Amino acid sequence: MSSLRCIAKHPTISLVDSCTSLKELKQIHTQLLVNGLLNDPYLSSNFVATVAIRNPNNLDYSNRVLDQCDNPSLFTLNSMIRAYSKSSTPSKSFHFYSRILRSGNNLVPDNYTFNFLVRTCAQLSAFETGHSVHGALVKHGFENDPHVQSGLIFMYAELGFLKQCYRVFRDIPEPDLVCETAMVSACARCGDVGFARKLFDEMPERDPIAWNAMIAGYAQCGKSRDALNLFYLMQMEGVRVNEVSMVSVLSACSHLGALDQGRWAHAYIDRNKLRMTVTLGTALLDMYAKCGNMNKAMEVFWGMKEKNVYTWSCALGGLAMNGFGEKCLELFSLMTKEGVHPNEVTFVSILRGCTVVGLVEEGLQHFDSMRKLYGIGPQLEHYGCIVDLYGRAGRLDEALNFINNMPMKPHAGAWGALLHASRMYRNMELGELASRKMVELEDRNHGAYVLLSNIYADSKLYEGVSNVRQNMKAKGVRKLPGCSVIEVHGEVHEFFAGDDKSHPRYNEIEIMLAEISRRLKLAGYVANTNPVLFDIEEEEKEDALFKHSEKFAIALGLISLKEGVPIRIVKNLRVCWDCHDVTKMISKIFNREIIVRDRNRFHHFQNGECSCEGYW
Repeated sequence: MSSLRCIAKHPTISLVDSCTSLKELKQIHTQLLVNGLLNDPYLSSNFVATVAIRNPNNLDYSNRVLDQCDNPSLFTLNSMIRAYSKSSTPSKSFHFYSRILRSGNNLVPDNYTFNFLVRTCAQLSAFETGHSVHGALVKHGFENDPHVQSGLIFMYAELGFLKQCYRVFRDIPEPDLVCETAMVSACARCGDVGFARKLFDEMPERDPIAWNAMIAGYAQCGKSRDALNLFYLMQMEGVRVNEVSMVSVLSACSHLGALDQGRWAHAYIDRNKLRMTVTLGTALLDMYAKCGNMNKAMEVFWGMKEKNVYTWSCALGGLAMNGFGEKCLELFSLMTKEGVHPNEVTFVSILRGCTVVGLVEEGLQHFDSMRKLYGIGPQLEHYGCIVDLYGRAGRLDEALNFINNMPMKPHAGAWGALLHASRMYRNMELGELASRKMVELEDRNHGAYVLLSNIYADSKLYEGVSNVRQNMKAKGVRKLPGCSVIEVHGEVHEFFAGDDKSHPRYNEIEIMLAEISRRLKLAGYVANTNPVLFDIEEEEKEDALFKHSEKFAIALGLISLKEGVPIRIVKNLRVCWDCHDVTKMISKIFNREIIVRDRNRFHHFQNGECSCEGYW
């Protein structure tokens, strides 16, 4: 008989299910003692198990009661393993597994024992331990139990060992829905979305968990359009949509910068009265922030009844990313007054908030406070933020000195921040140093080569440009092609640099680009062609610049969106100097607000100005 069979609880023990405090739990315990009910081994075991499962915050209390039980049942010990597998100290699960083994022939681990231990290994991210548990469950004959099999697939996926997932799945003669769903989730999470989708399409039946796993897999690996398309198919098939589904949908909208679809998702949540959990609310906030609508993002934030540190950090990050550095610091001050303890992510947002508005001293103070006030050791990303902070302010020598005094080996992010600052302030010597250090760490990082090439080009040192490009060619490093995404009336359009003739409105876009060019020249625009290939004619350089992907996206926005509607674009690379200057001029000439999210930050263009103030 199963160690977790449905057990009819004593009425007094049933009260544990609804108790909310340790005081109430002690009152129930006292009642059981007064009535002598805990003298019954069956009832005492049942009490321990109920407390462990229903009140995970009272695991220590369960332990103390368990110590008074002479012969705890397998059900009780399995319940403790299960409770600890979900706790902040999952390794303690093995203490109770050892008790089962030490009991001699009295107790023998069953399928539930191993299912919970496998989950413990996933929580611990311990491959060797997981491998040992796998061997133990085979020894005890549970390798064919469907719950254990799905647990193994989940464990190996959590540990990042997809090959082991395949092996477990391959050895299952007739996988059930749970195993198939676990495998879809494993492949999707580990990046093999092709196999995951094939398996998903072949499933004879699919529950909401399988749909959510596949949608989440697409969203996590950057296939956001596929995630949204599958979500629409999910609705068409009448599958119940829950909060988990919508978190993935909002994540996809965030990645694409698809505000219209994000708004639709928000309306869907409200219309279907989905429970606004902290996770869902934070995803909604993140979507609006990453679509450049911070007013709506903060409206969601202030409307959330429950917030955690991730919610606060998300709001802080959104404000920083959109250029509202002072408001970011104001919100952090309120966060600390509310008694919310910041974490590592919080301080990345705070330091970025200081960077975007050039508050160097404030940034350094917050950096120091991480360890002094909050006991948080700065990580590589925090050090990179400080380099960026110094760099934006033009304090390049201090940035280099900071890198040289880091307590760990500087990473590519720190050298990249210095390289970018060197380009902004035309410091070739530091640029060469930073580029060389970046290439030593990541020899296929195309950004290091391109930025150094641009530094040489800005100074018209074309021999240096040529050497960089020859070096890239010799190492097989290719510049990532620029890609810009714009949403028009709920439909997402992608443009790639120099390759947009396949777009159905290409001819109209070409006409608008010509009109943009005409108006720019009347306004005195002169193309910044320095970074473009130096061995082609000047006219061809200008033509190459005008084929940058964001210019096609802007043109589509101008011919498709009504006046007064902001043009929102997401770009996979940093905006180049020429596109930045052009977009500022277009915002004034055409009287349009243009919001561009590049790989680094937001640019809010309006009336010929940009929120980044010329530094990005």
